[in-house]
Amino acid sequence: MRRQTITLLLMLLPVAAQQVYHAPKGADGHPNFNGIWQALNTANWDLQDHAARPGLVIADGTLSADPGGIGVVEGGEIPYLPAALETKKRNFENRLKLDPEIRCYLPGVPRANYMPYPFQIFQSPKALFFAYQYDGAVRNVFLKDPGPAPADSWMGQSVAKWEGETLVIDVTGFDERTWLDRAGDFHSDALHVVERFTMIGPEVLSYEATIEDPKVFSKPWKIKMPLYRHVEKGARLMEFKCVEFVEDLLYGDFAKKPK
Repeated sequence: MRRQTITLLLMLLPVAAQQVYHAPKGADGHPNFNGIWQALNTANWDLQDHAARPGLVIADGTLSADPGGIGVVEGGEIPYLPAALETKKRNFENRLKLDPEIRCYLPGVPRANYMPYPFQIFQSPKALFFAYQYDGAVRNVFLKDPGPAPADSWMGQSVAKWEGETLVIDVTGFDERTWLDRAGDFHSDALHVVERFTMIGPEVLSYEATIEDPKVFSKPWKIKMPLYRHVEKGARLMEFKCVEFVEDLLYGDFAKKPK
């Protein structure tokens, strides 16, 4: 019996070894993340498990319906403080007016990485830069810590380091007005996000983000999902300058003939 067990373990070792992916290295000696990436999930609608639900614009029928999806929150539930949970519920009930995505505000981190739009990573030995299709959002990722963020901003300040083959980005200095999804999940100006990017296949990144905000959540929590590289011929970011789509929504009351 013991001999059979040892034989089985020896047979499984090659299979286990195949599951460890070592990404090709770039000029800086680190995994090469250059490319256009996209999440293929429904996290932007709701980070937690959710069933399909009708949209808020009835005339659109199924066009604006929310798709159901599997949650990306480790443990399944976001650990809100009691008062913050009530705010989240009010946000959801009034999301058609309050969600900053509707008004074309910059999405913030981590939301920018799982919106239904691609983004591009530019990597060199001296610099990292993230460009997002949605609203032309960008992130300059520092490889040397410049110190505390000089001011709060929509996308925060990103400082990166390498832990083996994993790129770790520490993000602080957030404007409190961004949301984490369309379900009303939110944060305060005390938000702190630590992201981890790891190649797990030739065209797949494992993305993790640990979210900490003592004003809103009872403890830090984590989301995790794969990001897929676009490999189709001619893949590139397209323009999505959404400001022109919301001008009437934002400024229609000031027009001579309101629409």
